[in-house]
Amino acid sequence: MSSSISAMPAVPQYLSIVKDEQTAVNKWEKTSSDSRQGLATFASEASSITTPDQLLKNYKALKVVLGAYNMSSNIDQTAVLKQLMTQDPTSSTSLAQRSGNASWKAFAKAFSDWSTSPLASADTVSTITQNYLTNGYESSVQEETPGLGDALYFTRTVTSDTKLTNIMADPKLLKVAEKVAGFDTTQFGALDYDQQVRLLSDKLDLSRLSTSSGVQRFAEQYLALLQVNPDKTTTPASMLTLYGSSGSSDGVLSLFTGGSSSTSSNLYSALF
Repeated sequence: MSSSISAMPAVPQYLSIVKDEQTAVNKWEKTSSDSRQGLATFASEASSITTPDQLLKNYKALKVVLGAYNMSSNIDQTAVLKQLMTQDPTSSTSLAQRSGNASWKAFAKAFSDWSTSPLASADTVSTITQNYLTNGYESSVQEETPGLGDALYFTRTVTSDTKLTNIMADPKLLKVAEKVAGFDTTQFGALDYDQQVRLLSDKLDLSRLSTSSGVQRFAEQYLALLQVNPDKTTTPASMLTLYGSSGSSDGVLSLFTGGSSSTSSNLYSALF
């Protein structure tokens, strides 16, 4: 990413990129020698990988495949990957279904049938290559400008059919939704799943995501809120802290930007 762009605040950067992210990805690829080398190796070896074990043993190819599915952090979890590639992903007892992880489900769906190697298809290899580059680019801009990569991912992932369960199952989407809903993301993570669903259901208006312009507006709001109130990096609060030392529900107010839900609403009004 050029210095002239990366020097901008997050929202102007986002607006500049989102108009044609593919062009931005292509420009970034030319400057990323690691990505080019990794993809060259992947392209030359993909067709020779015919079993899950062969993919697991080919570190360079596996790195590209997992990068395409936002699963780079799982590269050393051989047992997990093996299950995802050998179980029926539609079964309620499969690891993919039990995990609720959207990336794991997508990976399992693509790589669970090895009667013909998934990597034997030129279309599949092309899709993996493009997704790997796009995810790599977004990770790069995320490091330069916190939140930017997540905002871009949110914009290209969310559709009018996206439900709260889809958002809950995707850490990047959830991070954006938490911020826009007015929650402190580090403390929100200390709540259990049902509590998170209840709070987000009350605060998140998914009808805003019914159009592409609405999705973009949502992402812009996330970046604006992040600039005003950056995410903390501290350890999530305990349940006792969240609900108050007396056990009352008043402590939940600390989840909201500025300490109350009204502050979050006022901030939204000021920015948008």
